[in-house]
Amino acid sequence: MRESIAGYRALVCDLDGVVYRGPVAVPHAVSALSAFDGPTLYATNNASRPPGIVAAHLRELGLPATEADVVNSSQAAAWLLSSRLPAGADVLVIGGEGVGIAVREAGFTALEPGASTEPVAAVVQGYGPDVRAQDLAEAAYAVQVGALWVATNTDATLPTDRGVAPGNGSLVAAVERAVGRAPDMVAGKPEPAIYQLCRERLDLPTGDLLAVGDRLDTDIAGANTVGMDSLLVLTGVDDLDRVVSAAPPLRPTWIARDLRVLESAEAVAEAVALTDEVRELWSRIDSGSSIEESLRQIRSSEVLRPQGGDGSVA
Repeated sequence: MRESIAGYRALVCDLDGVVYRGPVAVPHAVSALSAFDGPTLYATNNASRPPGIVAAHLRELGLPATEADVVNSSQAAAWLLSSRLPAGADVLVIGGEGVGIAVREAGFTALEPGASTEPVAAVVQGYGPDVRAQDLAEAAYAVQVGALWVATNTDATLPTDRGVAPGNGSLVAAVERAVGRAPDMVAGKPEPAIYQLCRERLDLPTGDLLAVGDRLDTDIAGANTVGMDSLLVLTGVDDLDRVVSAAPPLRPTWIARDLRVLESAEAVAEAVALTDEVRELWSRIDSGSSIEESLRQIRSSEVLRPQGGDGSVA
């Protein structure tokens, strides 16, 4: 681990809750990422949208992103298959258009459900808003006769503007119940494949990369599996309470209020102070101290008071 949060040569950055929330940019994200002096790859478990569509969204927000800057879990799934199947192999694709695009770009023949009754070499199952029960049945049939089964991700839920909907993990679970086993591989976070693919694209040592995310159980856990330093920003899913009570495999290297830590010396100092305080609490918890007492201590901390008068993130 580095002594300072500064000096990383490239970022592997999550999107939802870090860069944007739906169509709207997270405050300070665009300016901070634009100021970062190095390449940024945007790594997302969202398998349904093609990278070109995601990059267009980022450009609309003001970031100079290209299609090559986006890595999704469909691409990671196809990357996993590339070392296991011959070029041109038949792959059944379940999910949004991004799944089929990734499979074809990796050199395989992407087959939609019902396109053929012949056995396929593999199934790549990702999320899509129009996935039907019959699509899941086709996946189950293929797996039962020997197809290699790769899930793009196993996120159980999907936040929407109307509430929480079933995510790809729920759809994978339906197939799992039918076939009696789990997928052979999972490509998305917290599994390592998507981070390994990003590292390959950036062609830099792991120690020069910083993974940025808002979720401990996906972004941070995934970075930890490949030995990549991580930054947890408090702009999305997980808050300080969850950070303090996190088990060791879910603990980030750094914690910051938001992405201003990439451009502001003052924000870096605040993040270092907060991270040091949380590390001290982790040490006490690991030695047997009460999590409840540690939570009370962080809630009363002065570290976040400049913008949150009650000690919370503003």
